[in-house]
Amino acid sequence: MNRGDLAALRLAPGDALFLDFDGTLAELGPDPEAIRLDTATEAALRAIAERLGGAVALLSGRDLRDLARRTPDALWRAGGHGLEILAPHAAPPDPPPPPPETLLAPLRAAARHPGVRLELKGPVAALHYRAAPEAEAACLAAAAEAAVRLPGHIRQAGKMVVEVKPQTAHKGAALRRMAADPPFAGRRPLMFGDDTTDEDAIAAAEALGGIGVKIGPGTTAASFRAPDPAALRAWLAREAEALAGAT
Repeated sequence: MNRGDLAALRLAPGDALFLDFDGTLAELGPDPEAIRLDTATEAALRAIAERLGGAVALLSGRDLRDLARRTPDALWRAGGHGLEILAPHAAPPDPPPPPPETLLAPLRAAARHPGVRLELKGPVAALHYRAAPEAEAACLAAAAEAAVRLPGHIRQAGKMVVEVKPQTAHKGAALRRMAADPPFAGRRPLMFGDDTTDEDAIAAAEALGGIGVKIGPGTTAASFRAPDPAALRAWLAREAEALAGAT
């Protein structure tokens, strides 16, 4: 399938937006704590949400409380790959408990390698090895061992990260649930993402008659593609202006 250029895609008043955060709206970086949205993109997202009746959601693998600190509270936020969903202007709930030590033990062992970092996001555990690419095989093996230690958990690899998470932590399932309820119900879903976990939601959006947009290189089920987060941010600014001018 030929992938369409994002510049050719126009946002309609009957659409709903679902967007990943890291690598999609914002560039990936060595320090996840340093990643923020710029003020222009926050303003564009708020404006689009207002024009779409609130049907804009950020669908991220970050912990919900972490995501909420970095993004406008006028938007829906889904953290932990959709395990937790926060309505606009609502206060984040207390964090869920972390995985048990039986699962974490092999991940802690892998994290002793210099440059490897273990992140706990509620019931989701992630090994980051961007600063130690030579540790990839060891991290993947540790995650595979951890996943089989606890029923109902899986390993999922991404860009220089591997996660062990509950099977219910699934962006595609989260998008389907949200798309069935107001304010998203009855709208064409558009899903924007860059990584393997986003492909689940991209496929779900396309199956629901919507559109998937792949940010960056790589195999995808998406119908459209953008080269990088900067291109997506420019598109959001353009579409926010267009929607404002159409009313």
